[in-house]
Amino acid sequence: MPAREDPIFKPATSPTSTPAHSAAFIFLHGLGDSASGWDNIADQFQRAQKLPYMQWIFPNALENHDAMQTAWFTPTSLSAFAPSRPELEDEEDEAGLRDSVAYVESLIDKLASKGVPLNRIVLGGFSQGCALSLLTSLTSEKYAGKLAGIVGLSGYLPLAGQIQHMRSQVGLPAEVGHVPMFLVRGGKDMLVPRRVWNICLSGLKAVGVEEEAMEVHEYERLGHTVNAEELRDLCAWLEGVVPKLED
Repeated sequence: MPAREDPIFKPATSPTSTPAHSAAFIFLHGLGDSASGWDNIADQFQRAQKLPYMQWIFPNALENHDAMQTAWFTPTSLSAFAPSRPELEDEEDEAGLRDSVAYVESLIDKLASKGVPLNRIVLGGFSQGCALSLLTSLTSEKYAGKLAGIVGLSGYLPLAGQIQHMRSQVGLPAEVGHVPMFLVRGGKDMLVPRRVWNICLSGLKAVGVEEEAMEVHEYERLGHTVNAEELRDLCAWLEGVVPKLED
């Protein structure tokens, strides 16, 4: 299997005098994509002088043998319609998800070792990257509930029925509590249908994510992609969860 490509790293354009005042955003791409498909978001923010104290990390997924493309885990079909019987749902790739959660944890480890506080680290991504970000936030023994916030663009919640069990396995409380989340989708997204999105939102509430901690948007004319309006809303949310600190 080919080795994993290193993440693309975009340093802060106005570094802070102490790492404790900095911020970082780990952004995970979607299925069949790579870091280079998304690092221009950091360029757009930095050109506009938004969050200049933030460093950006864009990791790369491995090639997935079953999917025959890059993937954080082997994908399942995301159907707009529920199967006639629950046992007909595709089995999710729990092992692949756990491996990817461990890799994301290693990236957070590196930031923390450089002095970036956990409550100044944002984790997020698009589609599969959203799914992995949510799972890490909810089930990581090391980092669940400790990060600044979670960004989910056009994504879903994997292993939705197993989250509470996975939390209890590692000694996490049953209720998630207050975890800031920015969760958005396009109204014309056919790849992650509304049924799957609704399962995500209800699954988060079922494990005790506080509703007031979730900022949820649907962009009526948007498909399975991002647009300028979404990025403006994301920027405002980021400025709220990791505001500039006086140096």
